[in-house]
Amino acid sequence: MVEAKLWENPCWLTYRLNYLALRYNVPLYSWIEETYNLSRPEYVVIYSLGLMDGAVASDIAASSGFPAGTLSRAIHKNVRRKLIQRTPDAHDRRRFLLTLTPAGRALFEETLPRFIAYEKLMLSALSQTEQRTLSNLMAKMVMASPGWPATADIPPAL
Repeated sequence: MVEAKLWENPCWLTYRLNYLALRYNVPLYSWIEETYNLSRPEYVVIYSLGLMDGAVASDIAASSGFPAGTLSRAIHKNVRRKLIQRTPDAHDRRRFLLTLTPAGRALFEETLPRFIAYEKLMLSALSQTEQRTLSNLMAKMVMASPGWPATADIPPAL
């Protein structure tokens, strides 16, 4: 079946992306849930703020693909667990800046090496040049994705 999905599949890109994402996400987010009792959306908030503290919920939603409601619940759980803080934005009182607490930062720093190691394992099948090329091509697709339809109502002629 893998052979057919790799080489005889008219949707070859999405199969490969989904397969690789599942091979990465399932073990790592299962470990996060078992070890830290955090759901994937809850950890995505921690991870996002670990990369860029002081973001707002809409930034995390736009960069993660999770619906705003799912992330809102995750943010509130993380606030209750004292992993993040919500501070009103001085420029726009309707928005809240999200920052990691020391406990949230410690959790991010403790978990990040496993995510990095797993990604390095996945990338080890490629040369350094292939890795840079893949990174650039995938970044180009990510940057184009906001222009894609949010529903499956696309004409087949595309």
